[in-house]
Amino acid sequence: MAGNVSFDKVRRAAAESVGGLPRQFWWLWTSTLVNRLGAFVATFLALYLTLDRGYSASYAGLVGALYGLGGVVSSLGAGVLTDRIGRRPTLLGAQLATAVSVASLGLVTHPVAIALVAALVGMSTNASRPAVQAMMADIVRPEDRVRAFSLNYWAINLGFAVSSTSAGLIAQYSYHLLFFGEAAMVLATALITFRKLAESRPATAGSPAPAADTTSEAVPDSPPDGSSNVSLWTVLRDRRFMVVVTLNLLLATLIQQAFVSLPISMGEQGLTSTDFGTVIALNGVLIVLLQLPLTRFIQNRDPAKLLIVSALLTGYGFGLNAFAASAAFYALAVAVWTLGEMINAPTQMGLVVQLSPTHGRGRYQGVYALSWSVASLGAPLLGGAVIDHFGADTLWTASAVVGTLAALGYALLLRSMRAHPAPEPVHSSAEAASAEAPPSAEVVSAEVVSAEQPVSADAASAEQPASAEAPTAPAEPAV
Repeated sequence: MAGNVSFDKVRRAAAESVGGLPRQFWWLWTSTLVNRLGAFVATFLALYLTLDRGYSASYAGLVGALYGLGGVVSSLGAGVLTDRIGRRPTLLGAQLATAVSVASLGLVTHPVAIALVAALVGMSTNASRPAVQAMMADIVRPEDRVRAFSLNYWAINLGFAVSSTSAGLIAQYSYHLLFFGEAAMVLATALITFRKLAESRPATAGSPAPAADTTSEAVPDSPPDGSSNVSLWTVLRDRRFMVVVTLNLLLATLIQQAFVSLPISMGEQGLTSTDFGTVIALNGVLIVLLQLPLTRFIQNRDPAKLLIVSALLTGYGFGLNAFAASAAFYALAVAVWTLGEMINAPTQMGLVVQLSPTHGRGRYQGVYALSWSVASLGAPLLGGAVIDHFGADTLWTASAVVGTLAALGYALLLRSMRAHPAPEPVHSSAEAASAEAPPSAEVVSAEVVSAEQPVSADAASAEQPASAEAPTAPAEPAV
């Protein structure tokens, strides 16, 4: 009897986590998972350049910075395209460009060519972020968005946990397999986008609704609501939103160190690529195991306190690396900053969507993604230079200071928002309508297998990532 009661509790908890979300969300979620299962290159690029190619930490940092510069260039443009031509074509174009550029990065050998192609990879990878986040906000009801973003973040890290571990083993035999493997997985996500995702961009006044996609379930367009006159300048003048972007930039800069400075620091201590792959995979494993129950725990709690705590955990988690001399201690540090990441990701995305008007979602998400892209640009330069000139311990100590500053920033911002609440952004009336209940996760998985069998079938990079992101997304993290 006790076993039956326990099973019922687990079943109810699972239903609360995944129930009530539309079918299109699950295809978007599936494309994110497939993409992250093959996200090899961004994680191991620094090791590839320093250990396999023999370049310096500074050069590895420069290449990582150019990857970030590509993201800076594409984030704003992709945000505009997401609003102007639609979520689906922007996403599909970004995925195809990512597959081609990642494969090319594995073929070029000249240092200048490597740097230039890395910039193209960063550009194409980050171009998918605004489209993914805007589509998710379009198709999910407001009350379900924190849960939906948490599920997507969970998928990013499930894939990341698998790809990090497997990539560490693959890299011992051939780094080229990482590049070609990721290109193949990104093509699989593009196939899912082409066959299963309908356009979700709301109709604007004076413009026709997006054409129906007969290959996917149509998502109803929202009627014109007068909020379509949103430009990039509108976003940049939104002071509260830009504070959120700035604070995310600080934390994203810390998280990017896990993929640039952390492997270099571990390598200097004689640890191997397998050690790094195992340690960084713990980030994904913890998120896979704890993100969904943690989201249920925090979803009704004070977001101000959650964001403050998340910033402190992230900063001091990286600060612990200053005391690490073994893979086990590095793993402990990863566990601490991962907890901060898990608290921050769904909480902050809920705040971002709340501040974004319906017909400006692409632009708002583009500017928000810009914070991750700028971090991808600045973190490798900063981390590589600090390690070369002052040592890794200085970098990790500074990380604790940055986390403290971000926590203070969140405290001041949210205190100001409570004292002087801003008007709610205009949202479409369609968002209030009931969404179609999805099939169970097992049914969705079966459909994916069926769809991929005839033709060998990104959503994310969320970030952060989503090869984005990052994940992180991110992640990109991702993304």
